[in-house]
Amino acid sequence: MEAEIIERKSAEERLLEQTDIINHARDAIIIRNFEDDQITFWNKGAEHLYGWSANEALGEPIGRLIYADPKEREAASRTLAPAGEFHGELRQVTKDGREVLVNGRSTIVRNPDGTPRSVLSINTDVTEQKKLEMRLLRAQRLESIGTLAGGVAHDLNNVLGPILMGAESLRGNVRGEHAGAMISLIEESARRGSSIVKQVLTFARGVEGERVLINPRHLIDEMVEIARKTFPKSIEVTGQYPEHPWSISGDPTQLHQVLLNLSTNARDAMANGGSLVLAAQNLEVDDNYAAMMPGAKAGSYATLRVSDTGVGIPRALLEKIFEPFFTTKDPGKGTGLGLSTSLGIVKSHAGFISVYSEQGRGTTFKVFLPAVQADVAQPQKETPRVTKGNGELILLVDDEMNIRRVARMTLEKHNYRVLEATYGPEALAIFAQEMNSVSAVLTDMRMPYIDGIALIRALKKMKSDMIFIASTGQEDEPRLAELQELGVVNFLSKPYDTRKLLTVLETAVLKQLAPLPKK
Repeated sequence: MEAEIIERKSAEERLLEQTDIINHARDAIIIRNFEDDQITFWNKGAEHLYGWSANEALGEPIGRLIYADPKEREAASRTLAPAGEFHGELRQVTKDGREVLVNGRSTIVRNPDGTPRSVLSINTDVTEQKKLEMRLLRAQRLESIGTLAGGVAHDLNNVLGPILMGAESLRGNVRGEHAGAMISLIEESARRGSSIVKQVLTFARGVEGERVLINPRHLIDEMVEIARKTFPKSIEVTGQYPEHPWSISGDPTQLHQVLLNLSTNARDAMANGGSLVLAAQNLEVDDNYAAMMPGAKAGSYATLRVSDTGVGIPRALLEKIFEPFFTTKDPGKGTGLGLSTSLGIVKSHAGFISVYSEQGRGTTFKVFLPAVQADVAQPQKETPRVTKGNGELILLVDDEMNIRRVARMTLEKHNYRVLEATYGPEALAIFAQEMNSVSAVLTDMRMPYIDGIALIRALKKMKSDMIFIASTGQEDEPRLAELQELGVVNFLSKPYDTRKLLTVLETAVLKQLAPLPKK
């Protein structure tokens, strides 16, 4: 009996020691029942990460405490149940409502007969790490955009030339035989210039983190268009892909960045011109091939290939090219982050990269991304009809005189009445007198004295149900979020044409006039 008591005390001491060690772990360690998800163990790391004390957490269903979006938990459960384990990133929430990103690892603990008893989860907070990674990705993307600046400037000058010459020609011959053609040329050039600006902004300020189904041919087509516009004309750029490429689940902005990094490296390797091929391919990777490639697994992959006919990479350097800050370029012409950033993005998409190069004959990079064999159709652009107003009075606020003049002429031509204001204070004075007659306020966001958000906030205090259309040439996320908090749901991106202006205005007015649903 004495020996049994000593053994039991020893076991209790070991248990207390193990519990103390687990409580000192920085990671959140959680055990929950498999059947009802009630928490049975909650260490100090979990208290620190989520803000709930052990007394508050024990006995509670885990979904109620740390999952803001049930879909996150469902996705993890779909993997956990059949495989017995889960490893991946999860968006969760703390007691005070703060969102955190964790690297979660969960394992099913089983009874002696093999039936599931509980789930052990170890969660590591990677919120700050991800923020740093996103800042690095954005900095590197801006560096890539910088390398394209010369090509973008050249192309924009080509766009502005026809506009300036066409305008001068029309001034002296408004109704001449070439007037119609000249107007079409000006319109086409303006649209092309707008497209160039939007593409540059997409790369420079893209939104990371959103994973969607992507057809690789769309990535190839967009990158080919950018390269043809910005790379030297001595480089022939072509795109290739099968009729039905397998789709990818990924972040379009980040995958654009990978192709941009690889393409600019290819451009730099062809100082005297050459050929650049961007291609997509469906490929089944078997165990033998996967064994030869670091980080590779067997399976179905959609590959993105970037091939050039440049100077090639010496064999001795091939193993170093993915190291951060490694570069063979002259000082000031590259930071050495392009390939390491690309590799990080591809790994975050559960993929891998291979490279083959011969000096004097060129280099080929292949990006392998897990395939989702589902068809993603090219978005169909609908052409909305151009509508006329019914005499509604619009308050137009913009500090750019030419924009006001053109917008006013357009609106009045289509049966709207217009009041103009150059700045926020003037708009407030006009609105105070005419608020009962004004149907909608179309305001620019970036103006001196009072910006668009402050103006909308002030006007809403004067008339809470007023319709607002926010117009901006810079769609920055924080300002859009502020507008949505103010209840503004109508947006107009500059530059806008007649059709877009009238469509947004009609939609906004119709929403306000629509009858309330019957209860």
